[in-house]
Amino acid sequence: MSFYENRILPWLIDVGCGTSPIMKQRAKVVPGASGAVLEIGMGSGHNLAFYDPAQVDLVWGLEPSAGMRRRAEPRLRTSPVPVRWLDLPGERVPLEDDSVDTVVLTYTLCTIPDWSAALRQMRRVLKPEGRLLFCEHGAAPDPQVRAWQARINPGWRRLCGGCNLDRDIPGLLAQGGFEIDRLETGYIPGTPRIAAFNYWGSARATG
Repeated sequence: MSFYENRILPWLIDVGCGTSPIMKQRAKVVPGASGAVLEIGMGSGHNLAFYDPAQVDLVWGLEPSAGMRRRAEPRLRTSPVPVRWLDLPGERVPLEDDSVDTVVLTYTLCTIPDWSAALRQMRRVLKPEGRLLFCEHGAAPDPQVRAWQARINPGWRRLCGGCNLDRDIPGLLAQGGFEIDRLETGYIPGTPRIAAFNYWGSARATG
């Protein structure tokens, strides 16, 4: 792993994913988590402050980047809920079938290389009555913004650790075996429009 990936990129992601508008988005979905929780791409732990200790028993934090786990250490010390790290990619979830009540996915689906395999893993470990809570940026509905997303995406992906600007989040969830039961969308303020269109809500596994 390069110095950029281990030291600089975790700092950039920590700062970029912790802006006030993005934290407000997190606050819209994370408090709905309950029981045993699997957070995919926990990163530097920005979601920890929003978990309700009266509802959450344990958070499994899946995060393959040692640099991001290192950035999370101060937040782990003040976490209101117990956390156990899983230091593997999203495509490999080392938990048993039907073992978690909630999957939390915030600003992560944009980055996972094999999103289809990762969603299959989330579906596998989620209990039949469980929910996936998500908040992601993705493809904008406006043609001009979307054109710029496509134009900038190759360079953005290289600089931002594999993050894609233009993924169709609802489409990916549907292809991954999830049915959305609540969906809200919109541009969040204080964010460049190429990365500002958000999708947030909840979904359940189909079948």
